[in-house]
Amino acid sequence: MRVGIRTLVFFIGALLMLVPAIVAGAMFTNAMQHRAEIANSARLKLLGEIVADQLGRRMHELWQDVAEMARVVRLDDPEEVRRQFTLLSQVDRRYTWIGVADVQGRVLAASQGMLEGASVAERPWFRRGLNGPAAVDVHEAALLAKLLPATREPRRFVDFSAPIRNEQGAVIGVIGAHFDWNMIRDVIQAVRGQGVDALLVSRDRAVLSGPAELQATNLSEGSAVAAGQGTSISLRERWQDGKDYMTAVIPSIQFKDMPSFGWSLIVRADLNTVLDPTRSIAQAFWMLLGTGALVGLVLLYLFSGWLAKPLRRLVATTEALASGHTSQPPHDETRYEEAARLSAALVRLQTFSVRPYQPAGAEKGRTSAAGF
Repeated sequence: MRVGIRTLVFFIGALLMLVPAIVAGAMFTNAMQHRAEIANSARLKLLGEIVADQLGRRMHELWQDVAEMARVVRLDDPEEVRRQFTLLSQVDRRYTWIGVADVQGRVLAASQGMLEGASVAERPWFRRGLNGPAAVDVHEAALLAKLLPATREPRRFVDFSAPIRNEQGAVIGVIGAHFDWNMIRDVIQAVRGQGVDALLVSRDRAVLSGPAELQATNLSEGSAVAAGQGTSISLRERWQDGKDYMTAVIPSIQFKDMPSFGWSLIVRADLNTVLDPTRSIAQAFWMLLGTGALVGLVLLYLFSGWLAKPLRRLVATTEALASGHTSQPPHDETRYEEAARLSAALVRLQTFSVRPYQPAGAEKGRTSAAGF
């Protein structure tokens, strides 16, 4: 079965129009999504760096305060030290407890008199503080648990400590401060929103602060492994909940000379939430492209009909001429040059076909007879 010129023009034109449009559209939307992923990855990394810097600055400020107090505190007047520490804890709610202990680990003076006379010799903040300024990772209250008001969740603290030296430079005690963990958690949680989560992770990849479903769990994702290795990275990965996230890793939270807690910050964003604006633009683009293609196909269909109509009429005239039906003259085609020329040629053929047949030499014979 042979294909008509209208069908041929329509389908070939449709292929030439649609294939490049679809290929170019797919390349455009893929490139747009890729650029959106890169831009959001950079945004997440910048957000993580801002949060890490903010947290580092706050912790460094507290560490400097403790180190400065270690240089000026005097152990010969415990009552005055207790008064000053109590006032400080009342003015600055970040201090849950602050106190000083002698080299044997006995608490000499503390805010509100808590733990005075008790031994803290086995506490990490004291043992590390004997050797120099120290930072102790988040932990639950041990000795203070029974002295503080009850709360719905166990109290947790981070500790700073520093050695107290006499005029000769010998260590005569240690100052230690417990800071409420909620202070740090609030900084981290302030990032949460619009599909974005911030996770504070310990050296052993345990989530110290983050979404409730991940709290106190150990992460196995590539971002957590990278954080444990001290690698700054941005990647796209699937998490335990089966969702895909864009993730940025800030491997260390540290500021200037502050001792490190070994924390890392992971900022993640739900990929669907992040890419929704881009996908909406892509969807609008495909709808516009589809509408344009539909209009183009309609116009192409009309054009193929316009192109084929003169040819169909000329074919009909040619078939009639070939069968001897020459009563109707060919249609005077003027749409385009080829059809007009073919129409004129058929007119000449039709004129020739209706002229009476005269044998060769007949005209010459009539002329001779007339002359005789």
